[in-house]
Amino acid sequence: MDLNGRLDAIAKVLDQNKAERIEKFNLENSDYMVSGVVVASALADRHLSALLEYLKQALKPLGEEFLHTDISDEWAAIDLGDILVHIMSENARDRYNLEAFLDEFKRRKTTAV
Repeated sequence: MDLNGRLDAIAKVLDQNKAERIEKFNLENSDYMVSGVVVASALADRHLSALLEYLKQALKPLGEEFLHTDISDEWAAIDLGDILVHIMSENARDRYNLEAFLDEFKRRKTTAV
């Protein structure tokens, strides 16, 4: 599966399980540390934990490897190697505004030479 297909699969699992404001960033050919990022909002801290478990159940059979997961009450950061998934509370999402940060990398994509 290509990167966009993988990002779509992640977004689909999050959407099916009531995550909100799901955004996908294809950052291939940019100078960001990974090729793709998905950002989503959870309704509450228990919902955040549940979304992480839904992702594990749905994505591991597809071959995704969860290299590292860091989770708090407001934020789960999931490292899939070349994709990062951020599930955040609305407060954390508004505070850190990752979308603005990632949009900058998207704008600065390099072209293959």
